[in-house]
Amino acid sequence: MDLGMKGRVALVAASSSGLGLAVAKAFASEGAHVSICGRDPVRLARAHAEVNAMGTGDVLSSPVDICDERAAAAWVRQTAEEFGSLDIVVTNTGGVPFGPVDSFSVADYREAVDGNLLPHVAITLAALPILKANGWGRMLMIASESIRQPHPESGLSSVARLGMLGHMKGLVHALGANGVTVNVLAPGFHRTPILDEQFGENVEEELAKVAARIPLGRIGDVAHFGALATFLASEQASYVTGTVLVADGGNTRGIG
Repeated sequence: MDLGMKGRVALVAASSSGLGLAVAKAFASEGAHVSICGRDPVRLARAHAEVNAMGTGDVLSSPVDICDERAAAAWVRQTAEEFGSLDIVVTNTGGVPFGPVDSFSVADYREAVDGNLLPHVAITLAALPILKANGWGRMLMIASESIRQPHPESGLSSVARLGMLGHMKGLVHALGANGVTVNVLAPGFHRTPILDEQFGENVEEELAKVAARIPLGRIGDVAHFGALATFLASEQASYVTGTVLVADGGNTRGIG
């Protein structure tokens, strides 16, 4: 199936590893030009090489702290200037510490909002006039399954990410007439470096415990998540907007 992404310009935030890198590689494999960013120069250089090897499109890698709203907006403008266009915008952030809601201070919540909500707002607002002018575009915001089913052990994430839903719905109305779709991707457990760091030496044992609680009985594959994002950024998904698509192996039990 031709997804119509060849020659498109895609910007993927927090893409030097994990889910962001998987999305960037999937876009590149479809022939898109891809702009990636990260804070660690060594990891970013490694990601650049991996994305570049996936396809014939060009790759731009920039050291950016997306929590700095001015730097994030400048990166969006740089991408559009370098490639002469901007078609697909994927916002993404790092994670937050685990723990129940009553184990954190107000300062912790403020930091979580600054790091896990506001970067999505800053990047999408910077890209909005560019996509409007183009008359075509895709915005994808990567959140977490906790946006649909808050977990007792994920207090910060459940609170900080919920604001994305209101922002997404507002963008749907602001951009719909210009042919731009806006959706939220809500991943569950996928095998990413952050899980290895979190579980340490017992990672395989801990992941097996997590997998046992998931209806499909396994942890997600980041490549499959990248493929899902690619479809939502394609021509074929042109009538899908304003949705939250959960990719968690059936872990979210709620209806709606």
